[in-house]
Amino acid sequence: MQPLSRADLTAVEAVFSDVDGTLTSAGRLTSSTLAAIEDLVKAGIKVVLVSGRPAGWGEAWARELPVSGVVVENGGLYFVWRRSRLHRVYAEPERQRAKNRKALQRHVAAALKHVKGARLSSDSAYTEVDLAIDYAEDAALGEKAAIELERFLRARGVSAVRSSVHVNCWLGDFDKASTVRAFLKNEWKKPKGRYVYVGDSLNDAPMFAAFELSVGVANVRDVEDVIETKPRFVTQAREGRGFEELAGAILR
Repeated sequence: MQPLSRADLTAVEAVFSDVDGTLTSAGRLTSSTLAAIEDLVKAGIKVVLVSGRPAGWGEAWARELPVSGVVVENGGLYFVWRRSRLHRVYAEPERQRAKNRKALQRHVAAALKHVKGARLSSDSAYTEVDLAIDYAEDAALGEKAAIELERFLRARGVSAVRSSVHVNCWLGDFDKASTVRAFLKNEWKKPKGRYVYVGDSLNDAPMFAAFELSVGVANVRDVEDVIETKPRFVTQAREGRGFEELAGAILR
């Protein structure tokens, strides 16, 4: 991973950003990070959020933040504005989602029994496609338990990957990168462009692989020994401050 100062950030058209641990600092979106998003948008640079968080969060973000779109549930669906109306677009058709949801609930229930103390995240009630097991938000299971949850679920054919706070679980042929590609093709009609992705955790690996301009905020170093694909560049600052550093570099 090279220092951000070595990245060519000229003519950037859009920033795709993870949320937890990338925009947030200690779990909160600060006024200075929100101002950095606003500064990018004012300069004509679009911002799209890409998160493992639930659909319920995604709709709120799309309606209340100055963003051009929101991809949630690790690519399970996205929100986008079309002619002043917010649209919800799923990665898979309804019948397939319903089938997968029932099977996923069974697999996750087994995982919760397998790992002592494991429980669904408090916001899983607002999901539509995936489910999340809390290991570091309201729970304190630790990394060893999170790794065992991933192993157990993957052995049952479930996609399972850690964010900075949850083990995200889903059934279906999608991830953050595949749904962002669909978003670019269907909504912007421009699959290729000067786009940046910024993230911090294991479930950002598909996006780091997909974007030539991939950036990790400094806390990505916490997982650099285990992440499948590292970002090409890394900020000096952690979390939201790292995003602010990136936004400033793009604007300059």
